[in-house]
Amino acid sequence: MFKVEDFLTSIQEQEIIDAIKLAENNTSGEIRVHLERNTDKDALERAKEVFYFLKMDSTKQQNGVLFYVAVDDKKFSILGDKGIDEVVPDNFWNSVRDIVIEQFKSSHYVEGLKQGILETGIKLKQYFPYQNNDKNELPDSISLS
Repeated sequence: MFKVEDFLTSIQEQEIIDAIKLAENNTSGEIRVHLERNTDKDALERAKEVFYFLKMDSTKQQNGVLFYVAVDDKKFSILGDKGIDEVVPDNFWNSVRDIVIEQFKSSHYVEGLKQGILETGIKLKQYFPYQNNDKNELPDSISLS
């Protein structure tokens, strides 16, 4: 079974979780990271499967965001729920994707995820600002399969 330790140290894992928490201070959006060793599917198609498996489509505002990484295959995708897709422009995820991929090209995986997550929080703030009564609807931990 794939373990987070196969890709991240415990310190790196905590850095990513801290980035999720910090990003979610800007937005009511819910951000998750999912890692797996490989997939024979297109990254976006696999991300959609994982998104529904993790019940990320059950947030009140339908504003979940998944960062999906197939580590050995070097596949990556960002997927936002339909509540996000209904209000953001078509090219909304391009800058986040570019930030992550630029870091990944240099094998800076942790930095790429952290920067992408933080950028997501900033970008979503315009459409889904943090509310004082905001509840953390999804775990901030990194999921694995």
